[in-house]
Amino acid sequence: MKKIIALLCALTMVLALAACGSNAAAPAATEAPAAEAPAEEAPAAEAPAEEAPAETATYKVGISQLVTHVALDAATQGFQDALNELLPGQVEFDYQNAANDPATCSTIANAFVSEGVDLIMANATPALQAAAAATADIPILGTSVTEYGVALGIENFSGTVGNNISGTSDLAPLDQQAAMIKEWYPDAKTVGLLYCSNEPNSQYQVDTVQGFLEDLGYTCKQYSFSDSNDIAAVCQTAADESEVLYVPTDNTCASNTGIIDNICHGKIPVFCGEEGICSGCGVATLSISYYDLGYATGEMAAKILTGEADITTTPIGYAANFTPKYNEAICADLGVTAPEGYEAITAE
Repeated sequence: MKKIIALLCALTMVLALAACGSNAAAPAATEAPAAEAPAEEAPAAEAPAEEAPAETATYKVGISQLVTHVALDAATQGFQDALNELLPGQVEFDYQNAANDPATCSTIANAFVSEGVDLIMANATPALQAAAAATADIPILGTSVTEYGVALGIENFSGTVGNNISGTSDLAPLDQQAAMIKEWYPDAKTVGLLYCSNEPNSQYQVDTVQGFLEDLGYTCKQYSFSDSNDIAAVCQTAADESEVLYVPTDNTCASNTGIIDNICHGKIPVFCGEEGICSGCGVATLSISYYDLGYATGEMAAKILTGEADITTTPIGYAANFTPKYNEAICADLGVTAPEGYEAITAE
């Protein structure tokens, strides 16, 4: 029995030792590797800030118009329409009318200089002359100006003023205006030339057209008045001494067509340098569109304001088209019929 008990004890010890050996030999449990910290994300690139839209440039344009009449009004309207279409919402106009007073033209021009306008549009010769005297820096564009060399005292004018002045001319072909009189009244002998002596371009026109008329066989005499106060007396004398009258593109005549018509209507034909005068007192004209002339001036202004053109190298612009027109009512009262190719002047 003792042997059996001893054997069992020994067996128990052997089993216990075996168990301990087995635990020691077992490989240590592998620890899961520590989770790597997620890589720090690079900050997203900031979107470039949007640039603020460039501020639209704005301009102030002074308009000096000598007097109110159909031709000059049309030129101003065309000028404004062109700038409003080409630079919409960018142009502020300061329109001033001198009421046919050259001294007021000077006051207007000096006020524009004080305001610091970006450009001056001078509508008619006295307005151009006043603006030219007021500033050598602000761009000046003339319109309804017949001959810039005469207006500005430039001898041998080449077509480009060369300083801060350019613009458009309303000069119609004077040789063709003389030929128009010959077409209507080939048997007439005398032509009176009625104009304002204070408008240098009127003097230029009558001097030039007189040469063409004399080449056609007419005897010509000039009848000048200094202002509207003596236009009636001078016109009456011219009508009494002439068979036909010629009135150039003259602002004072244009403002007083009623006086001329009262003296000449139904008695003596009056041929005119432009349509506005003809519609008030004339028989016929070879004229341009003053609206188109003003529009072309506005196109020039847009390029100068935006820097696309340099006014010092911008040549004077001239009308491309001339239309022969006649006044139906006055022709009827004189008992004459318009030659073929003439358009009737339509009422405004």
